[in-house]
Amino acid sequence: MNPSKKHQDGDGADKKARSSYFHLPALDVPLAFPQATSATSKFPPCESDYYQLDDLLTLEEQAIRMKVREFVEKEVAPIMAGYWEKAEFPFHVIPKLGALNIAGGTIKGYGCPGLSITGAAIALAEIARVDASLSSSILVHSSLAMLTIATSGSEAQKRKYLPSLAQLTTMASWALTEPNHGSDASALSTAATKVEGGWILEGQKRWIGNSTFADVLVVMARNTTTKKINAFIVKKDAPGLTATKIENKIGLRMLQNGDILLKKVFVPDEDRLPGFNSFQDTNIPLSIARVMVAWQTIGISMGVYDMSLRYLMERKQFGAPLGAFQITQQKLAQMLGNIQAMNLVGWRLCRMCENGKMSLGQASLGKAWVSARARETVALGRELLGGNGIVTDFLVGKAFCDFEPFHTGEGSYDINNLIAAREITGFASFKPTSSAQQSRL
Repeated sequence: MNPSKKHQDGDGADKKARSSYFHLPALDVPLAFPQATSATSKFPPCESDYYQLDDLLTLEEQAIRMKVREFVEKEVAPIMAGYWEKAEFPFHVIPKLGALNIAGGTIKGYGCPGLSITGAAIALAEIARVDASLSSSILVHSSLAMLTIATSGSEAQKRKYLPSLAQLTTMASWALTEPNHGSDASALSTAATKVEGGWILEGQKRWIGNSTFADVLVVMARNTTTKKINAFIVKKDAPGLTATKIENKIGLRMLQNGDILLKKVFVPDEDRLPGFNSFQDTNIPLSIARVMVAWQTIGISMGVYDMSLRYLMERKQFGAPLGAFQITQQKLAQMLGNIQAMNLVGWRLCRMCENGKMSLGQASLGKAWVSARARETVALGRELLGGNGIVTDFLVGKAFCDFEPFHTGEGSYDINNLIAAREITGFASFKPTSSAQQSRL
């Protein structure tokens, strides 16, 4: 018998056996589960500042926090689950987000807000508290792409690109990681060959956030003459450039991570960043990004705690709110304690960075330690919500999935610990000494 015919017959038999209500839409959450309020219908109030750590912030930083919090709770919370489920990006939110004047973070001039490191971190944390994908999109745009242009670009490049990027009327991407070079990114193989009037880029990138729709892509490639890493601004739809969405992700589903193919892409001389001449020039954006990622994980933890607390107070079993039971109280207290410690480490990292005292190792250890505590916090929240901890309507299941990329991204947990350990011991352990006398990192 023809296998395809058999499959078709089987489908037909299945359809006959299905109930009359098989294709009915799902019940609305308030009707299906009236005992607790979903995050999409009303986001829970922020209850995680148990030690009043807001007092450590300046009035300007506190104002940034409240401005961003009000925006994401109103504009993003009601739609996040639907976009996450479809793995689509909410482009209509970007102009409204641009009006908050947070894109560009710490960059001064060129239409950028010139925030403190702490202010920029707080803004990202507040977005991540509601949705980690949107927060990650802004991280890539501001702390990686824009900051690289600001620190390594010419005056003409800064004037040309930064103002529209700061308004979010154009979007940026930052392309370092490759299929064969993740943690060992300094060994990247994308090539930049000098030709008359510019450069030809050949290679492939992977996991590049915003890449499928970015107006400009900051691409790192190896100069075939000097063998050093240079950075280039590649414009959307440049001949030979394609960026396709990575499908089937279980985390950060709204974030458009892409595979980039560069096939003889011509970049004019005016779009090579003149101040980017070795892999060491990634240190500034990567250090800042690691601080920002640490704060993103703080924000995710805050949202999970807030949702868990409200859920435990509303949901009743055995005649009492779940929050009245010892085992749930212990987990809730553990989550809250983690958040206080994470906030303090994150705040201290920001202040050290602002004073020019933060090393790459300190940024790396901060990201690793904070993300580990956050991972524990999010997992506890998932436990507390039981069955509702695996659906997106109550935030925690979505946050649980979204968190896993943070354990690996912006330097994996292990690599970040090794960067810190290299700094404190003087020994680089990334590669066996027999194969390399000095770590590429």
